[in-house]
Amino acid sequence: MVKIALAGGSGDVASEIIEVLVAAKKHDIVMLSRSVKPKRETTVGVTFVTVNYDDLEQLTHALKGVHTVLSFVSEGDDPTSPVQKKLIDAAVQAGVQRFAPSEWASSKFDYLDWYAYKGATREYLKDINKDKKVLEYTLFQPGLFLNYLTYPHASAKHLHLMDTPLNLNERRFITLEGGDDTRINFVTVQDLADIVAKAVDYEGEWPINGGIQGTEISMGDLILLSEKIRGGAFDVTKLKRSDILAGEWKASWAPVMDHPAIKKEELDAMSKHIAGRLLLAIDAGGYVVNDNWNRLLPDYQFTRLEGFLKQAWEGKP
Repeated sequence: MVKIALAGGSGDVASEIIEVLVAAKKHDIVMLSRSVKPKRETTVGVTFVTVNYDDLEQLTHALKGVHTVLSFVSEGDDPTSPVQKKLIDAAVQAGVQRFAPSEWASSKFDYLDWYAYKGATREYLKDINKDKKVLEYTLFQPGLFLNYLTYPHASAKHLHLMDTPLNLNERRFITLEGGDDTRINFVTVQDLADIVAKAVDYEGEWPINGGIQGTEISMGDLILLSEKIRGGAFDVTKLKRSDILAGEWKASWAPVMDHPAIKKEELDAMSKHIAGRLLLAIDAGGYVVNDNWNRLLPDYQFTRLEGFLKQAWEGKP
């Protein structure tokens, strides 16, 4: 048994992971939060601790005795990542052995401007370990969550589903011109949670680049498979990279990115911006990942994309 601290642990992905960790009944779990009370009802088996991320001394005290820190901190409003840097400093001072920064998505950040803080955190971790390793860490990178392809039908307990350019419900996709060979890695959020729980128990050294491969597929093959599962041809709109880069949205529709962090008055513009940058990031290979955790945990059986989608869409109009 080890003590695990989750920073920003009230979010969707963190909640999926917490449930798996709690169900294992192996570890002492602490949730760190700025709030005086959790956004969601605290899970039985989790201790809730209020922290001030600006107070290094207090944060260090909160991490005393912690073996592994899993960070889900979002700092989209500050690309320098001050909160995670302070969290890393506190972890080193408190003697934490392992740290997982707030990754949980792409392998690269090209075009994903809202992920700039993740890049700053990567550089900070690299820098503090440049002379000798003072903190073991891994970058958990699952690619895109397969669950998003079941929108608007829930396929996970906590993950908030949003519309994307890959809409199986309406039988329509938006892609880039010449992007049929672009590859994407899909992992269910449930598989990610299982892998994280197994990684906590893993006795070997964590890999820095922690890719998690579920099903890697080309955009062209994904369209064909989606048409097969849903029945009939999809409406596929192909956009030009140059138009997206120029801030021009020339599709007849745009996915509605109804994320709680987006203000209603900004929803239309932000949805088009996010969808466009997501397409560019996919084209740049940002959602292709390595298989480091697959190789370290060879007995784990991942959910396969085709079977998951068949089950999710069976009987739905």
